[in-house]
Amino acid sequence: MTGTTGTLEAHPNTLTALDRCDRCGAQAYVRAALSSGAGVLLFCVHHARHVEETLRPQTSEWVDESARLAEAR
Repeated sequence: MTGTTGTLEAHPNTLTALDRCDRCGAQAYVRAALSSGAGVLLFCVHHARHVEETLRPQTSEWVDESARLAEAR
């Protein structure tokens, strides 16, 4: 689950430490914009991997910034 689908223009800023996973509250590294227009979901890497198979087909944008974790090391 690496790379970016969709465009960053809709959300020009990368996710920050203030962006939290909607499931557990950890720092979010994945932004999923729902195709239905119902909103945007944020996930930590763990929960993004957990829901990606079922949720990603329902998104218009899937932005994965998890590569930043390796850069920080």
